[in-house]
Formats: sequence, C-alpha cells, structure tokens
Amino acid sequence: MEDQPTKLHIAVFPYLAFGHITPAFHLSKLLAQKGHRISFISTPRNIKRLPKLPTNLQTSLEIIELKLPHVDNLPDHAEATMDIPTHIVPYLKKALDGLKEPLTKFLETSTPDCIIYDFGPYWLPPILSKLGIFHIYVSIYSGFGSYFFANLFVTKSGERHFDESKTKAVALKPFEEKYLGDKHLEKNESGVSDAFRFQQTLFGADLLLVRSCMEIEGESLTLLENLYKKPVIPIGLLPSSLDFSEDKSNDDDNWCKIRKWLDTHEKNSVIYVAFGSEAFISDEDFTEIALGLELSGFPFLFVIKNKNSDDNRHDWFKNRLNNGLVWTNWVPQLRILAHESVGGFLTHCGWSSVIESVQVGCPLIMLPLANEQGLIARLMEEKMVGVKVARNDHDGKFNRDSVAKALRSVMDKEEGKVYRSKVEEMSKIFGDMELQDKYIDDFVDSVKFHMHASKH
Repeated sequence: MEDQPTKLHIAVFPYLAFGHITPAFHLSKLLAQKGHRISFISTPRNIKRLPKLPTNLQTSLEIIELKLPHVDNLPDHAEATMDIPTHIVPYLKKALDGLKEPLTKFLETSTPDCIIYDFGPYWLPPILSKLGIFHIYVSIYSGFGSYFFANLFVTKSGERHFDESKTKAVALKPFEEKYLGDKHLEKNESGVSDAFRFQQTLFGADLLLVRSCMEIEGESLTLLENLYKKPVIPIGLLPSSLDFSEDKSNDDDNWCKIRKWLDTHEKNSVIYVAFGSEAFISDEDFTEIALGLELSGFPFLFVIKNKNSDDNRHDWFKNRLNNGLVWTNWVPQLRILAHESVGGFLTHCGWSSVIESVQVGCPLIMLPLANEQGLIARLMEEKMVGVKVARNDHDGKFNRDSVAKALRSVMDKEEGKVYRSKVEEMSKIFGDMELQDKYIDDFVDSVKFHMHASKH
C-alpha cells in the first residue's frame, strides 16, 4: 500500500493591507482544498471583511484572530491601510509590531510546519528560527516588482554584495523616484524604515514565494533567485474562478443594477474605471481623468470607493456627464471585467487588478499611482496588452488629452485590435486554471523538499 502524501500545517500571516490579505486568503483556500491544515491569522475587523468560507473548508481552514493593540495617533477602527490616509500608515505598522507577543504564543502552542508571511514583521524570522518553524516570505508583487525592490534595497543599503553581472538595471523617471525610491529608506514613525522591514523579512526567510509564473516573468524570477541566493518559487497568478454560478453577487443588488446598465451597451464599448480602495488621487488629477473620459466619447463605469474621495466627486459627474455610471459601493470587479460590453480597463495597475483583467481578456489603459504599479505597467506595455497614459517625465503630470488619447488607442475598433489580440493570447496563460493549479502543487512539493533538507 502506497504511503499517503504528507499534509502540512501552514500558518498564513499577511500584512495589514487588503492588497496583501486578499491574495493570501485565496492562497489559503487553495491549499486547504488540497487537504492541508491552514491557520489564517489577522485582526478581528479584517477577518470580518473576508468572504465567507465555503462549508467544505471550515474544518481545514482555521481563522485566528489577534487583537490589534492600541497605538497613539491610530484610530481605533483602523486595522488595514484602507482605513486610514497614507501619512497614518506608519502607526499601523507600529501596531503590527505589537502583535509580536500574541503571534509568538500562537506559534508556540500550535507548532505549524511552516508559516507564510510577507512585508512587515521584521521581528518574526528570529522567532521562527528559535521555534524550528520553516519560514516562507510571500511577495504579492509581480516577479519584476519583487526583483526591483530587492535589488533597490540591497544596493542602497550596502549590506549585501552580489554579482552585478547577474542583475538588471531599472531606470526610473524622476516622478517614479517619489514612490519607488528613497522614501522607503527613511525611518518612519513606526521606529524603523520600510527598507529595514523588507530586508529583515525577505532575507530572513528560508525561501521566497512570488505571485507569478515562469511563462510570464521567467527572466525576472531567474534574476531574483540570483540576487536572493535562496530558492525562489513561483506560486502562480492565483486567478479567481470564472464560474459565477455560486457567486454571492448573483443576488446582490449592486451587481444587478450594474449588469442591467452594462447589458444596454454594445460589445467592447464601455470603459471600466477603478483605482483600488487605497489609491490617492488629487482633485486636479481626478478632474483630468474625468474630462479625459468625457473627451474620449465612450460610455464608462467609474467606481469611486477610496478613502480620499467624497460626495462632491460623485455630484460632479452627475451634473456634468451623462454617458457614464458612477458607483461608490462595493462591486464584483471580475464579473464586470468579464462582461462583454466592457472593452477596456482604466486602472492604477495593482497586480491583482491586472491579473483579473488579463485573465478575462480585457485590455488595459494604465495610470500607475504608487509602489510597483509603474513596473507592472512597463511589463504589460512590453506584452502589448494595453497602453500607458502619457505623463511628464519630471513631475508625472498628465492631462485630459493624454487620458483621452490612451483610451481611444485601446477602445478604437481598428487601433485597439493589436491590444485585444495580445490580451486574448495572454489570457490563455493567466486564465489557465490547470497550469496555475500545478504551481500550487509544485510549491507544496518544494516546501516539503526544502523542509526536509533543512533538517539534515
């Protein structure tokens, strides 16, 4: 009789941002479906905002709540970056550091085989080493973004030396330096710099897990492994299922209204506009985006749901434009992108949003706003699945004309053919569930191999 495959107990502890929490929870469900025991760890309010667990996973995926400690200058309700403006985020990181003791107690009593964590808890690797728990850093960034940040922080810190012949320089424009450069190296109100957190969590891990695949980013993943000097394992793109038959949004009033509006438009005629829940858009930039949409002449669905927006922006649209639908509540983004009337996605290029769009074959109009989004936009532009909105190299400013031009490039029936063709080609990789599922299996096999090797 053959031995049964070894099942693992895996703890998952994502950073307190839904761009991290959501893919980590999705990964947790995929691993639980394969029979592994998962302990998903976060704070009470964040856990309440997660989708309800399917009945068949409720015994294999345990939710662990750790109460976030009080920190001066951090509102009591704030448990994720989406709850607060950017300048308050360092206090959230300080509160995260306050989870050190309760997390340690949980790990001591539950003794998982390994833990998957990401940016933030710089104090965690030494604890894991002491407890003998295999530790895995997961990057929710693209392979290119992961490589860029590792290369940037390692180079500027001067703490590590590596073979420069195996690295790749990434030239930044002046405005990109503002959100990709030196600010991450400065100590903030949490007591340490973002670069220090990144270095300690990343280089303190036994291996690195990246949300990507070799078919899309083979070169970047190879460069990253050369730099990291430890195993780098692609986890796949973690695409969501396109089987909407049991989707809770089927009976959701928001989706019913949106679908009814989308159904009135021709195929590939609508622009979907969304910049995530955390992006900051100034009033000046918002006006240029809105007037660019007007100039383009295409109908649009604009989701305004971030903490920096207010009713004035919604009213501005209602009073000025009559060819669009403005939405301020939750929306089922993947379902919208998959609707046949949607022909383009004006996006900030968050990696999850890009994956969803390419997965369903919807080309991109790219307006990156922070972090690695500009790097993802470069990658997608190279793959010819969309175009970037033209900006001033120095200050990053754009105007209504550059927005309208980019929109027309993608939405025009003739000019946009190349982007629709390329994104359809790429969707065969992004949406290949068998391929992406194999990456999960390969990851588990790799973890078992490296865990065994580390004990001998």
